[in-house]
Amino acid sequence: MLGSPDQRTVTSQWGPWAVGVAVAIAAVFALLGAPETQAPLGRGAAAPDFSLPKLGGGSVAFEELRGQVVLVNFWATWCKPCEDEMPAMETLYRELREEGLELLAISVDEDAAVVEEFGQRLGLSFPLLLDPDKRAAEAYQTYRFPESFLVDRNGVVVERYIGPKEWDARAYMERIRRLLREG
Repeated sequence: MLGSPDQRTVTSQWGPWAVGVAVAIAAVFALLGAPETQAPLGRGAAAPDFSLPKLGGGSVAFEELRGQVVLVNFWATWCKPCEDEMPAMETLYRELREEGLELLAISVDEDAAVVEEFGQRLGLSFPLLLDPDKRAAEAYQTYRFPESFLVDRNGVVVERYIGPKEWDARAYMERIRRLLREG
């Protein structure tokens, strides 16, 4: 039995109210316990610091590049669009490195030997960094490849580029040259 008629009346009066209060309390706890949503890393944001091993030895600490214009590129050997844009990146690097451009290609591959073979096969001369645990990629909020960030001399993101680009195209070259001249 459900109880006496008096108990059923109390339950029907207070039931919806109690459920509503319980839902409101749960919602408050969910909001208070939810992690803060991070703003997307884009124009005007400070570029996150990282220190990563460099293919062939040594390491690169991003903070040590303050004062330089840097193109930070996240990629992987298994990513066909990444491979497709690498020759244009090489042209961009060879053209503008003497003017002060630093290019850091950060591989998220787990196997350094695969990255080394890839770089040799394509004749890449710019620094290849290793981020197998994807800490730098996560700091830059990038999960799709290729993705690049153009960073000015003050360590501020000037542009976020998603997908492969024709880095040797005049528009990209001139944009970077303007940043280099702002020095």
